[in-house]
Amino acid sequence: MTDASPATDQPGPGDGTDLRTAELTIERPAHGGHFVARHEGRVVFVRHALPGERVRVRFTETDEDASFWRADVVEVLEASAQRVQHPWAVADALRAAARNRSAVGGAEFGHIALDEQRRLKGAIFREQLSRLARTEWDVLVEPAPGEASDGLGWRTRAAFAVDPAGRLAMHLHRSHEVLPVQEMPLAVDAVNALRLWTLDLSGIERVDVAVPSGGGEPLVLLVPAAGTSARRVASVAGAIDGASVGVLDPESGQVQRIGGRTWLQETVRGTDYRVTGAGFWQIHRGAPEALVSAVLDGLEPAAGERVADLYAGAGLFTVPLARAVGGAGSVLSVEGSAGTSRDARRNLHGQDHVSIVQGRVDAVLGRWKDPLDIVLLDPPRAGAGRKVVRQIVDARPRAVGYVSCDPASFARDLGYFLGAGWTLDSLRVFDLYPHTHHMESFARLFPPAA
Repeated sequence: MTDASPATDQPGPGDGTDLRTAELTIERPAHGGHFVARHEGRVVFVRHALPGERVRVRFTETDEDASFWRADVVEVLEASAQRVQHPWAVADALRAAARNRSAVGGAEFGHIALDEQRRLKGAIFREQLSRLARTEWDVLVEPAPGEASDGLGWRTRAAFAVDPAGRLAMHLHRSHEVLPVQEMPLAVDAVNALRLWTLDLSGIERVDVAVPSGGGEPLVLLVPAAGTSARRVASVAGAIDGASVGVLDPESGQVQRIGGRTWLQETVRGTDYRVTGAGFWQIHRGAPEALVSAVLDGLEPAAGERVADLYAGAGLFTVPLARAVGGAGSVLSVEGSAGTSRDARRNLHGQDHVSIVQGRVDAVLGRWKDPLDIVLLDPPRAGAGRKVVRQIVDARPRAVGYVSCDPASFARDLGYFLGAGWTLDSLRVFDLYPHTHHMESFARLFPPAA
């Protein structure tokens, strides 16, 4: 039952919010950072809520033809015992509503106690497995190794916008509107130590910051706005202390050096990796160690085995897999991004038993004829898809390891494996994105018994 009433406040500029509010009772969590409620028989996906709460929401999407609406909490009428003070003011929906605007994205679970965040994530993952893969699994979400008790200070990568006044900013959720920001509590100390919010960033459209997981000099990449002169870009770069600085072309991914290096050195389990500034790397400072350990412990690659590492990135998994199988074995590393594939070539220089192929995974597998004992895949958020799963099944490896950053696409792909007679043998889920709805997982699958 709901009590709809006209809103007394107006939406902020560019919010796209509806003028109505309603009182709703929150039912359960849903994938994507939302919680389910109902308004006049229609499903409403509500952000910044908790199950069992009674809240007042402001609708943000209300297409009459849509099967569901969206809303943000603007007032908590009956709070859950698991609700806590949000650690980041500009991402706090309640404080944002008091100022008649939306919250910035990137910390949509910050109002929830950390243990409860993990319990909810486990419930969401379990529901995706049940709904999309038709399988039941008791999901326990593990904290990252060395996680801080408050779940802060973990992001080694951060992307910022710039507002019209040249101030460091971030986007409001699902909006082109930006809000000036200062500290980012989710980021490692080295990001905040740059104090980029004190600079005049006029002429710059975007600022990306990356810091090596184990510490070291940050890399700042500037994306100039159209028409910005090279002299202006150099002036902004010159005001940045304590970091290498480059100019990023977001279309090509190419980085032009202004000062320092255009790449980072990452170290995982005693192995050094070179990652270009625009190249992909796990965001949480503890993620590389956690995931490499999970993969090696789960798949147990042996000397002489033949392995495929799909969506391989800069070689985070390829390097230890190549070491495990040795020169008597082989590793196929497939990555779609040309720049990231070049990183992999550098990181595996001299490893003659590793074949590094840049291209689409389905295209490479379609022409790969050598036998495979193990297949590891770490696809983007959209997952691998039916065709790639079928190609892996047809290769008949002894085991498959699936690293995923999205429970829905993983559950869908798992359903394809299960439909081919495969078995989900083990599943680990990691909370590598505290205070957000995101999570990472590693699953081990076995083929049908011969």
